[in-house]
Amino acid sequence: MTRAVYSDPQFVNGEVSFWMRNLGMPERRPALTGDVTVDVAIVGGGLTGLWTAYYLKQAQPGLTVAIIEREFAGFGASGRNGGWMSAEPAGQFRRYAKSRGVQAARNLQTAMFGAVSESVNVARREGFDDDLAHDGLIHVATNAAQLSRIRHHVAEMREQGWGADDVFELSPAELGQRVRVQGVQGGYWTPHCARVHPAKYTQGLARVVEGLGVTIYESTTALSVSPRRVTTDRGVVTAKFVVEALEGYTLSLKGKARKLLPMNSSMVITEPLSRAQLDGVGWHGGELVGDAAHSFTYMHRTQDGRIAIGGRGVPYNFRSSFDRDGRTADSAVLQLKQRLTELFPALGDVRLEQSWSGVLGAPRDWCASVNFDPTTGILSAGGYVGHGLSGTNLAARTLRDLILGEDTPLTRLPWVGRQARNWEIEPVRWIGATALYAAYRYADRREYATNQPATHWSARAANLVSGR
Repeated sequence: MTRAVYSDPQFVNGEVSFWMRNLGMPERRPALTGDVTVDVAIVGGGLTGLWTAYYLKQAQPGLTVAIIEREFAGFGASGRNGGWMSAEPAGQFRRYAKSRGVQAARNLQTAMFGAVSESVNVARREGFDDDLAHDGLIHVATNAAQLSRIRHHVAEMREQGWGADDVFELSPAELGQRVRVQGVQGGYWTPHCARVHPAKYTQGLARVVEGLGVTIYESTTALSVSPRRVTTDRGVVTAKFVVEALEGYTLSLKGKARKLLPMNSSMVITEPLSRAQLDGVGWHGGELVGDAAHSFTYMHRTQDGRIAIGGRGVPYNFRSSFDRDGRTADSAVLQLKQRLTELFPALGDVRLEQSWSGVLGAPRDWCASVNFDPTTGILSAGGYVGHGLSGTNLAARTLRDLILGEDTPLTRLPWVGRQARNWEIEPVRWIGATALYAAYRYADRREYATNQPATHWSARAANLVSGR
């Protein structure tokens, strides 16, 4: 049987993200041309690397800082994501609490609230806030099982440091005043989230960092990191401190193939909606919207009236391979189009303009970390499990304090010094990843079929296998 594909001849699949295409592909900065010595070398030109450079130069303008990037600043997840700058923790509260105590885990949550505000304020002050809206985040339940899960999650959030002004449960009528989702049964809203245009935001920060005197070497591939040294295909960078900031691309460094699992996340975006279509979905603000399904869907209404929707699609490829240009599997495109029209029937005839994919880095314990080895001068940050737009800012300020040798509340957060074991060898990890997401999709189908408010056994089994 022939597999169905999305057949619009104007549809673009891959070619980096819509965000970059919408902004215009950046002119590449010069590559490294030989050996150099700096105070701080940062491997990776995404938001972790850019924010780290920004805060270091703000603190000590005389530091020499170089960023080494294989493609161009924002090529990876920083320029491909859903534009959600949320305060949801980049990891699991229960695990941070187990290792360092409940209060330490709550401190991390409070710091994530601050990371959203800090990221927004810096963007506005430095002038890279195009299309930014600080209107919060909505999660919706579209069956009884999801509603039960949302209510349980909100109760957990209260215990984890979310106060009366941090999260609000909403009735279907209250949700309908913000966005009209088909079959909605309830949900919640938090003000701690901002909508950003990922390419405008990342490229804007890169320009600011360059203006502070940071050198960004693009088209330069880091091959390995060793004590106070980065070996690239164009020369060696020697530094007092080396920061690994590659997230899902960490496997490209020698010896790091199993540190973080590169999980695919795929998106599609519509053409600009007509006035009638916008009225049909009732989504006129800048809130971000997600559902409560096990195979989570996230959505973004753009400044020019499009809807971008994303999900895991084909979450993992054998031996951690992925398409660097971001082409999305046909099956994932069709799944996302179907989910869009399930949630917004008024968009049944809407045309999709582009699809793309990116990778996020998942640690084996699903908890982000910030690490520093003073004996080698090597630091690392990543594993944000989908919450990198704000997590990168907090991690970068923490890296700054570690590099400067300062003992601060940030350096005492429970993700500092956290080490997760490596992922399993192949084919074990491919079998496990494929099976667990199949189980999540099966659980979602059963929940819609039965409308039962109890978590299905298949989802519990998938959580157990994955360690989530």
